[in-house]
Amino acid sequence: MPEIRVDPLTGHKSIIAGERADRPGGGFDVTAADPIDAAQDPFAEGNEAKTPPELHAVRPQGGAADGPGWTVRVVPNLYPALDPDAATPPRSHNSDLFHAQAASGQHEVIVNAPQSVSSLSELPSEQVHAAVDVWRERMRAHGEASYVHVIVNERHEAGASLAHTHAQLYALDFVPADVARERERFGAYSTRTMGGNLLADLVQEEVRLRERVVAIDDEAVLLAPYASRLPFQLLLAPRRARPRFEEEGPAGAALLFDALARLRRRLGTSPPLNLWVRTAPRGASSFCWRIDILPRLTNMAGLELGAGVNLNVLPPEQAAAELRAA
Repeated sequence: MPEIRVDPLTGHKSIIAGERADRPGGGFDVTAADPIDAAQDPFAEGNEAKTPPELHAVRPQGGAADGPGWTVRVVPNLYPALDPDAATPPRSHNSDLFHAQAASGQHEVIVNAPQSVSSLSELPSEQVHAAVDVWRERMRAHGEASYVHVIVNERHEAGASLAHTHAQLYALDFVPADVARERERFGAYSTRTMGGNLLADLVQEEVRLRERVVAIDDEAVLLAPYASRLPFQLLLAPRRARPRFEEEGPAGAALLFDALARLRRRLGTSPPLNLWVRTAPRGASSFCWRIDILPRLTNMAGLELGAGVNLNVLPPEQAAAELRAA
């Protein structure tokens, strides 16, 4: 029978309705991404002139900036959503109803690899490690921001405007409402349990139950969240609670690579997906970082967009079992 589940980290509700997967058109058919033309790919090695001047790059053998020889490269977004010099909008005649502020901040692109591939899962494991290391380094470079949000959109269906695998970093001068809500839930849980960490205790209980755990290694745990919003949603968390992803210590890169490889094997190809890093925002007294992976196998429609309630046709217990087998 369908049931409504509440995400302990966010408070969001999801309807888990596995029988709806049997309705017409209810399967998960994923087609392979089109190959990338390296000659036209602005993120490919050798095409550095097609991007703004780099902010950072990893060049194991040395070499000049904005030239080949890099493994991971960071450039300003050519069409930034944020600007460090953004002007303050004119004051509204009715500030109680209409409020705007300067879109100040930084917006960077982290090119995950020189190879012209569309998914992190198509890279060697060591290249994924290198990319994750740069995500953390760039987050540290914006330590003055109220919140730093790192995302990966893979394929056009998930919002990627360029096919070549890349991450985006947003350094915000405010804490987004959803992140602030999680900060409050972590703090309330810590108070209620006299110092407990919400995500650490959740991971410990999931490991004890085992039914939603996909994989575990020395650094992290991979699981299908209890109130998964979409089929095959995954959550990666450190085995020992750490508030900030950007701090030195385990980053879970090996298990991230494993997670993406499992999705690729189970679905026959790398699916469109959104991935983001949740790290401690400013003002968080109790928190733990995590990585969320959200394959885009079904569409968000009126229920999700209008009511904020997700409808998931694949129970996370089944998703975890299928990915363990993969």
